[in-house]
Order: sequence, then C-alpha cells, then structure tokens
Amino acid sequence: LDIEAKNNMVVKLENDAVVMNELVVTALGISREKKSLGYSVQEVSGDAVNQVKSDNFMTSLSGKVSGIQIKNNTNFGGSTNVIIRGSSSLTGNNQALFVVDGIPIDNSNTNNSGELTGRGGYDYGNSASDINPNDIESISVLKGAAASALYGSRATNGVVLITTKKGLSNGTNKPNVKLSSNVTTSTIDKSTFPTYQQDYGAGYGTTYYSDGAHPGLELNDVNGDGVKVLTTPYYEDASRGEKFDPNLMVYQWDAFDPASPNYGKATPWVASGANGPISLFETGVSTSNNIDISGGDKNTTYRFSYTNFSQKGIMPNSFLNKNNAVFNGSHNITDKLKITTSATYTNTAGKGRPSTGYSDNIMSSFRQWSQTNVDYTMQKLMYEKTHTNATWNRTSWDDGTPAYWDNPYWVRYENYETDNRSRLIGYAQLDWTITSDLKAMARYAIDTYTQLQEEHKAVGSVAGEFGVGRPDVGSGYSRYTRLFTETNLDFMLNYHKAITDKIDLSALLGSNIRRTQSESVFESTNGGLAVAGVYALSNSVAAMLPPEETFTQVGVNGFFGSATLSYDNTYFLDATMRRDESSTLPLANRVYWYPSVTGSFLFSNLLNLDWLTLGKLRLNYAEVGGSAPALSVKDTYVANAPFSGNSLVTVPNTKLNENLVPERQKALEGGLEMKMFKNRLGFDLAFYKNNTINQLMPVSVSYATGYSSKWVNAGEIQNQGVELTVSGTPIQTKDFSWDINVNWASNKNQVVSLFVDQAGNEVTNLQIASLQGGVTINARKGQPYGAILGSDFIYTNGQKTVNATTGRYLKTATNDQVLGNVNPDWTGGINNTFRYKNVALSFLIDVSHGGSIFSLDMWYGTATGLYQETAGLNDLGNQKRDPIKWKNAADHTQGYDATSGGVINPGVLPDGTPNTVRRNQENYLGWGYAYDPNARFIYDASYVKLREVTLTYNFPKEIYSKLSLTNASLGLVGSNLWIIAKNLPYADPEASQSSGNIQGWQSGVMPATRNVGVTLNLQF
Repeated sequence: LDIEAKNNMVVKLENDAVVMNELVVTALGISREKKSLGYSVQEVSGDAVNQVKSDNFMTSLSGKVSGIQIKNNTNFGGSTNVIIRGSSSLTGNNQALFVVDGIPIDNSNTNNSGELTGRGGYDYGNSASDINPNDIESISVLKGAAASALYGSRATNGVVLITTKKGLSNGTNKPNVKLSSNVTTSTIDKSTFPTYQQDYGAGYGTTYYSDGAHPGLELNDVNGDGVKVLTTPYYEDASRGEKFDPNLMVYQWDAFDPASPNYGKATPWVASGANGPISLFETGVSTSNNIDISGGDKNTTYRFSYTNFSQKGIMPNSFLNKNNAVFNGSHNITDKLKITTSATYTNTAGKGRPSTGYSDNIMSSFRQWSQTNVDYTMQKLMYEKTHTNATWNRTSWDDGTPAYWDNPYWVRYENYETDNRSRLIGYAQLDWTITSDLKAMARYAIDTYTQLQEEHKAVGSVAGEFGVGRPDVGSGYSRYTRLFTETNLDFMLNYHKAITDKIDLSALLGSNIRRTQSESVFESTNGGLAVAGVYALSNSVAAMLPPEETFTQVGVNGFFGSATLSYDNTYFLDATMRRDESSTLPLANRVYWYPSVTGSFLFSNLLNLDWLTLGKLRLNYAEVGGSAPALSVKDTYVANAPFSGNSLVTVPNTKLNENLVPERQKALEGGLEMKMFKNRLGFDLAFYKNNTINQLMPVSVSYATGYSSKWVNAGEIQNQGVELTVSGTPIQTKDFSWDINVNWASNKNQVVSLFVDQAGNEVTNLQIASLQGGVTINARKGQPYGAILGSDFIYTNGQKTVNATTGRYLKTATNDQVLGNVNPDWTGGINNTFRYKNVALSFLIDVSHGGSIFSLDMWYGTATGLYQETAGLNDLGNQKRDPIKWKNAADHTQGYDATSGGVINPGVLPDGTPNTVRRNQENYLGWGYAYDPNARFIYDASYVKLREVTLTYNFPKEIYSKLSLTNASLGLVGSNLWIIAKNLPYADPEASQSSGNIQGWQSGVMPATRNVGVTLNLQF
C-alpha cells in the first residue's frame, strides 16, 4: 500500500510538473512557459488541422480557438476570412497576420474589385493557403496587442503563429519514414441548394404572352404554314408562367436546334425535376499523398517532406493541384554555434474556379433567374454534341442568340479561368551561445512568389463585365500577373540570469529590417476577340486599353526589446518596447514607438491546495502603431485610355496626404486561468477592450477640389469582449477516456467616431460597399462595424404595415435604415474525443450565433417564382398564383370568394387593424425585388454545424511490426457533415463572395459540400 501510495504521488507530481512547465510558442518564435505569460495564447496541435484534408488549412481552425472567427466560404479553392477579436480598421486590412517559424508570410487576396463588391469575378483564395498542414507541428494564436506587439504594426489584428515540424534524432542514425495517403469525396449539402417549385414554368406571369387558353405560353407560326403552336417565352428568365400539365405539348428551346433529338417536336409541359440545375453538379474527389523523411544524430538533424494534393471540384471542368516540398535541417558547427536552414517550395495550379457575385455567374441563374421547365441534362447533351452555346434562354424561337444566360456547360468549358502560383519560403539562421546566460541569433528570411491568373470568355457568350475598366463585352481574354518578394533580416540577443534563488531575469534586444516589393499588371483585350478561340492579348478587336499596373516598395526598420522579471516563480512582470520606421509615412512622422506591459500572478503557489494544480491571474496593457498603405503620401498621375488619338494623363480620384501619422491601437486585457483535480478540469477566461484611433482612410471630399476622396487620419473603433476556453476529462480509465474542449467568445464592436468633413460637419456614416439590391455595408457611428443598410418596413404600433389597397408591405422611402450587421453575437465550439484501447472517435460542433445577412438570391428568386414558397396553397386552400376573386366583383363589399388566390401578408393596415387585404401572386410583382423592402430578405446568420468527425484505429504493435513498421493507423474523416440548425434558406450562412471587409451579402453562392474521406498512415 505504501509503495502504491508513493507511486501515485510521483505520478501526480510529474503530471503537475507538465502543466506548470508547459511551453508555448510566442512572438518571434520564442518558447516560453505558459504560466509566465500575462496575455492570452491558445495553442492547437498540427494534428488537429491535418485530419481533414482540404485546400486551405485555415478552415480546420473553425470552432477550435476562442476569439477567432473563421469564415469558410463555399467557393472551390476560395478565400477564408480570419478575424481575431473583431474588426479594428475602417477601410484597411482586418485579417490576422500569419507567421511561420518566426517569418511573417504574405496572405494577400488578389481578387479584383468587381469580385470583392459582388458584381462578378473569381475567388482566387488567400495566399496563406499555400501552407501545407502536413508540415505543421503546432499553431499558437496570439490574440491581443500585448501578445503580438513585438511583431510590429502588421500584427495589430493578432497573429496565427505556425511552428513546423523539424528533424529529430531517434538514436539509431536511421531515418524515420512516414507515409500518409487520403482520399476524400465531396457531395452537395442539399440544404444549401434551392428547392424549386414544380408547378409552373417559364415566364413572368400568365397575362403577358397569349390571349389563348394557355396565357403563360406564346403562339408562334414556327412551321411557316400559318398555324400557330404553343411555344415557351424563351427569352424570359423566370418561372411564373403557365401551370405544368403533362398532357400539354409545347415547343421548347430544344425544338429549334437541328442537333437536338427533339428538333421539330413538341414535348410535355412538365418540370425538370431531377434533371434541373442540381444535375450539373458532380461528386468532388480529392487525394492527398505525403512522404516525410526525418532523422539525424547528436550534431545534425534533417527533415524532408513532399505532399501532392489534387482536387476535382463539384462543378464540371474544375480542379486544383498543389505540390509542396520542404527541407529543413540543423547542424552544430561547434557546441556553441548552430546553423539552421529551411526551404519550402509550393506550386498551386487551378482551373475552373466558379464565378461569384451577381453578373455572369451560373449560380445567379440557378438561384435567381431561371425556368423550372429546363432539362439541364439536355443542355449538357447539346453542348457536348455541338460545342456551341445552345442555351435554353434563346432570344426567340427563330433566334438562338442568348438573351441573358448562356448554356451552363458552355460557361464551364469555354468561359473558364486558369491560375498558377509558384512560391518559395525559406530562411537561414545562426544561433550562437556566447555564454551560459547570453545567446545571439541572426536570421535571413525570404518569401517570394510569382502568380498568373488568366480569364477566358468565348465568342458567342452573353455580354458581361470583363477586362480592364470592366466594360460589358461578349468575348475576351485577360491576364493578371503578380510578383511578390519580402525579405526579413533579424538580429536578437537573449539574456537569461537567475539573479538570486528567487529572482529570475530574462531580456531580449533585437532588430528587424523588412523590405517588401510587389508589382502587378492586369491587361486584357478590348472590345472582344478578333478571332474566336485564340486567347492572346494581340487578338483584340480594338486597341488595348492601358493596363492596370502597380509597383510598391515598402521598407520598415524595427528595433525592439523586452524584459521579464519573475519572483519566486510566482510573480511575473513583462515589458516590451518597439520602434518602427516606415517608408510609407511622411518623413516627419515615419518613426513611431509602442509599448506593452504584462503581469501574472500564480496564486496557486500560495494556496497549496491538493485539488488546484494551477491558478493564475493576468493583466496587460499595450499600444500598437499602424503604418499607412503604400503610396498614400505623395500625389502621382494616372494614365487613361487614349482620347481622339491622344494620351490622357490625369490626377487620381484620391488625394494623398503628406501629413499622415500612424494609427494607434490601445488594448487592455485581463484573465483568469485554472487547472484542477489532477488536470481533469481547466479553464481560461479572458476580458479585453481595444480602441483603434487615428485611423488611416480615404474620405469623400468635394469634387471642386479635383478629387473624390482624400487620405486622412480619423475615426475610432472599439472592440470589447470575453473569451472562455474549458477543457476536461470527465472519464479516464485504463482502456477508456473522454476528453472535452469548449471554446466560447463574444465580441462587441462599435464605431465610436468617423470624421469631420470640409464644412465642419460630423460625418456619421462611411460606406464600405454598395451592392446589388440596394443594400450597403457601412461603418456607422454608434453601430457595429459592418452595418447593413437598406430599405425597411414601415411599422405601426411595432408591426409591419400593409398597403390597404394592394396588400403589399409599405417600405421606407430611403435605403439608409440599419437592418443588421455582419458580426455574430458569439461563437463557440465543442470538441469531444473518446478513446477505447486502439480506437479514437472525435467530433466537433461549431456554433455561430447572431449576425445578419442579405440574400440577393431570395430578393430576386422569390419574384421570379423559383422557390417552393412562391407556389402551393394559400390559407383558403387555393393556389397562391390563382387570380384574386371577389364575391362582388363590382365593389368588393362582400369580401373574397372562397376560390380566391393570393396571400395575406402578416401585419397591420395603416389604421392599426389586422391586415385582411390579399396580395396578388400571379406575376413577378407579387413578392421580391419589385416592391418589398430589403428588410424582408435580411436573415439571421446563425448556424450550428457538425464541423468534423474522425474515427481512427491504431493498429496493434503485433500487427504492424510484422510488416517492419513502427506505427500504423487507419482513419475515417468527415467534415461539414450536417448543418444542424440555420435560419438562412437554401444556402450556407458562411457562403460569401470573398474574404475581406465586405461581408453580410450573398448572391449566386455555391452550395456547401459534405466531405467524407479515408486516411492511411504508415511509419517505418
């Protein structure tokens, strides 16, 4: 018994020691004991983001870290929005900084302005998606300014700090070889795709096309014999026409193409059903194969890893390939001098990314403007047979020119994009142990890549925005090239000294010299392609317009220092200071300083309680400076398109400012961290408040100045919130354990002030984007950043008011009403892991509560009659689209007939009495964009998702050892398997056109996919 008690005591002490001496990676890649930190840092293992194989590792962070909002849009290969503790910049970048092994890397979004504002384009993703999850050892999320201050002004929005895997000696001088292979299939989540009504076909109403027995159809003499037959209104892109009848024979779009099997034939007037738009989608398949070789001896370590990721999208003719190779190694030149090198090469090649936004987007047709009678398998057959734009949306029965929409297969195989990015990230580092107390480090790092994006628009397509200046053209070719290079030269001195047996001092002094160069050229044909099928800039109908070119060079010289003083391993005080000199600011204002001070108190050391392993209070204050974007100070000229044969050079639209000063963020944070009951339960609670002032932004000015806007320092945004992380092991036995981790965070964002205009008047609203449908995204004083403005209902006694004559909702005369905002009220995640012997089951529930989103899909799609809600029975048991009928047709005094159609909108009449007036639903004016306020299509963006499920079997040693293996496992992996709850119909609330500040608006979004895969891991 005594021996058992003693052994138990030893186990407890070792377990406690692990917690008390837990190391985490902090700013500049420095590993520190977590107990000493006076700020919030949350760490995620590399395995946690590598179980689900995807084209962007950032999506795997959803629900796993409190205080970080990961928005995974549904675009194939698309960008991911990563916001830590809310948006702090009015017009600048609010994305977190990504740092790999101490090296800040570029995470640019190169999507064009049309794509970002929802007009049209492609989502090319974030460049940080080049990071290979197979190479990640751990991720530390530095949330507050105190945690990230040493990284300089780019870290104002927090840091995602990635530490990669390194080679380790296994004591045998034999390499460790790991093989991993994964296959994943992706299918549409049908809850994020439209459910179409199946009762009515093409047209905008049943009174526009014919006076015959079938008023929703046209009568045309298609055979030239004087006999008129029923044809569809081909040129219309709505579904409020003739009621379906399988006995009714109609000449449809495919009856007039000689290549069609239905040429010259009338076919039954029925809904497309399973052959509707959903038939275009395919099963996506991705494969990921990795080989990892590492090893070393007492003086040398090395690691080589190669990963091939190949993905086929759910749309035809779409793929994404990534090849990633990394080598890192270290060598002890002497016992005091060590050299470390690393080089990572990534090549990403894509084709057929889906269009986004409103214009020229297949999904805009599927969700907003379409005919439910169209058989899309026939669209596919006709394209494959003729390779022409044989569209359902003909101009007329005798003119096959597309009216508004192309054949979707023509779009997928003829109007596609291609992209390629080759990237190298590497560094060489020298570590010198000068004395036992003093160490020095010197490092040179580079991040460089070349990028090419090409877009094709075939002759014969519907005209749409394309190319330089974004004019509407029916064909064209464009190419965007970007070259990016950033170098960082770092020097650091680290000093550590135990001054007494209770007082410990650590100090750091360093410098960072950063140089960034970026150049891009966007050029295109003008007026279309002169020769069909030849995609070259020289094949332009008209002389090319001047290309859109950028060239920027940014230099920042930084000097920084920190000191940490601890007493009795219980009290910790940490202070930092950084001085930056930025080339993007005016000479007189380009130097700025910012400090931080943190303190932590391990009260558990004083209480000596058996059940308490760790108890810590922390408090910090920090200020962070922010530099201006490149080319914000000195005025330049802009070359415009030639006019009358002469070149035209003008000043730009925005006046630059030679008096800009750095913006500044002031941040205060406090927290409580505890681990209890032999580490079976623990939590980390944080409170924070951040204010960003002197914002750098362009504001509107009078056109009389010759400009439309001017760069100024103005405005303030405040973020304050609370974060909670809870971990526990409710059950732990020899063969079974249950671990649970909970993350929860709530951030309250407010625009405190904006600016004063030239006339001395306070401006209380700054428009971030004006979007299709009449809504805008704004920074409005007193509101959260990202306020959605548009037209609202008019209310009587708090209820929606209905027009007493038409039955339609009354709406405000202006579109400046606050309808919601893009920010969730809170986010959270619950991860459960169950282990029984060699089997482990894990599942993650991801939650976002609150926030708003405007659906342009529903705004238009309800008017055009696509969705199931627009058909069916009304409260009287009659078809909604039947005519409104009165018992007394002359004066309507006896009320509605029992056979009347129409609907009664919930609400009150202007006099305050309940609404009893029916609204006509016969045509496109019944519901949607024509008369309804924007507010009717604002939805709660909340969701609850089963984000990940993994089931892993670790083979017993007696099995894998027979195969000369040192480890082996087989796993089943699922992601985005189930949207448990959402309020937005027919779409994923996370879906958007891109990353960035313009959120809360959807148009033609892709459906979400359910992903299921199998992973085999072998180790030699």
